[in-house]
Amino acid sequence: MIRRIFLISLSLGLLLGSPLLARCEDHVPQPKPQNASRDIVGADLDTIIERGYIDFAAYEDFPPWSYEENGKIKGVDVEIGRLIAADLGVEPRFRLVAAGENLEADLRNWIWKGPLINGRVANVMLHVPYDSEFACRVEQVVFTGQYHVEEIAIAYRRDAYPDDPPLPAYFRFDSVAVENDSIADFYLSAFPGGQLSRNMRRFPTMAAAMQALGAGETMAAMGPRAQLEAGLTDDLDIHAPPLPGFAVGNWTSGVAVHFAYRGLSYAVDDAINAALQDGRIAEIFRQYGLSHYPPKLR
Repeated sequence: MIRRIFLISLSLGLLLGSPLLARCEDHVPQPKPQNASRDIVGADLDTIIERGYIDFAAYEDFPPWSYEENGKIKGVDVEIGRLIAADLGVEPRFRLVAAGENLEADLRNWIWKGPLINGRVANVMLHVPYDSEFACRVEQVVFTGQYHVEEIAIAYRRDAYPDDPPLPAYFRFDSVAVENDSIADFYLSAFPGGQLSRNMRRFPTMAAAMQALGAGETMAAMGPRAQLEAGLTDDLDIHAPPLPGFAVGNWTSGVAVHFAYRGLSYAVDDAINAALQDGRIAEIFRQYGLSHYPPKLR
């Protein structure tokens, strides 16, 4: 799922020491929604409370964050949505959506404009990666409610590495599983001289990559830590080594709200911050067997 061009474009600027532009240096004002009715562009906080429910958009087939199992929507992000709804005193409603070509397309479809066919915006989109440069450019959205710092890590078979966990350079000789077109795929493929390409095994999802690792088809797997942890077995372990030439080894996840509804964004941010402070979000991660790395609390 972290195949989105948002993260890969960040890595393009940081991989191998390439210079970055100053924040919003080439900013171009974005179009605002025009002549759209309220049911298309969302709802303000008062309307949500009056009607008694809040709509969340979450990514489909994205364990451990959001997915369907036995007809029920589950995942860490889903539980965080339930926390927000409880704080507002309304019912949570979830819509699992497919990832688009990039994050801007997802935000356009599910937050500020709506898809062209068969769909409407949600009030809140969950699991949105935050970057100040990107936030500056996408004016139609408020990026708020940051709740977790994700990082790229390596899962590995203990029997393959009994003494020292593997580093990226090891994959010159050792096999490694990645999600196709993910940030880990991009990083390893760009390793100087393409030295790792022949040992990379690409899978449609990170869950499939971890299943292959657990079955002994590869010696290691690389991707976001939480997705690796979701597939850990007793034969596997995980670590987050330094990634040479790659400064985007971690990023913060939060939520997105339509720019016109600041009151809603403040209420959502307050709910998430309170749940960080009192440990409820950490408990959700613990129940899913995941490590939680909170952003710096305000």
